[in-house]
Amino acid sequence: GDVGRGRLADPGAIVERALSALGRTRDLEGRRVLVTAGPTHEPVDAVRFLSNPSTGKMGFELACAARKQGADVTLVAGPVALENPAGVEVVRVNTALEMERAVSSAFPQSDIAVFAAAVSDYRPANPSARKLKKGADDEALSRIDLVRNPDILAGCGKAKRAGQVVVGFAAETDDLVENAQAKLASKNADFIVANDVSRGRVFGADENEVVFVSRAGEKRLPLESKRQVAEAILDEAKKFLK
Repeated sequence: GDVGRGRLADPGAIVERALSALGRTRDLEGRRVLVTAGPTHEPVDAVRFLSNPSTGKMGFELACAARKQGADVTLVAGPVALENPAGVEVVRVNTALEMERAVSSAFPQSDIAVFAAAVSDYRPANPSARKLKKGADDEALSRIDLVRNPDILAGCGKAKRAGQVVVGFAAETDDLVENAQAKLASKNADFIVANDVSRGRVFGADENEVVFVSRAGEKRLPLESKRQVAEAILDEAKKFLK
């Protein structure tokens, strides 16, 4: 008779979750939400690029959740293997510079902007239009000069108007909350979603354990599915809209 015991969550918690989901049905009706998602690819040559393991799942869940709540959603997505969410305007980009262009065109009209993309901080200064070859191009391949990419979150934080909500992400391997607090201040965000990515966690995972860091303090979420985390992020962002 003990088979499967302990699998069911507390009924009270289930009811509470269901009611809160019902309560937020069309919360974002008439609002514009901008989401960035995925990595960027920064070309080294015709076939190589610098990137990171971001899959875009979190950003796509955010776009879906905002759309379900009635928002007019623009999703600026780096190169990811995910299908366009229904009813969402999707702008596909590859590089950080392309992402910056797409964001700067959508940001001024947005009420909430969530920067979930893992944008490459640097790009090769002189990408080659052809494929660099071992042997012939050893010099070029062994020492790639890098230049800094624009900081998209900081640029929008600086430009944000009263009532506009800006949410940043921080993927950290150590000093999670301290680094997120520093990012909150330097980017002029309303809150930061801090992820511990030490020991290979989060990237590509279906669940996230995150901390919301704002000027009011920090809020630690339990390990939840990315869909639940997306809903929690939007619930938090809505508090700043009021």
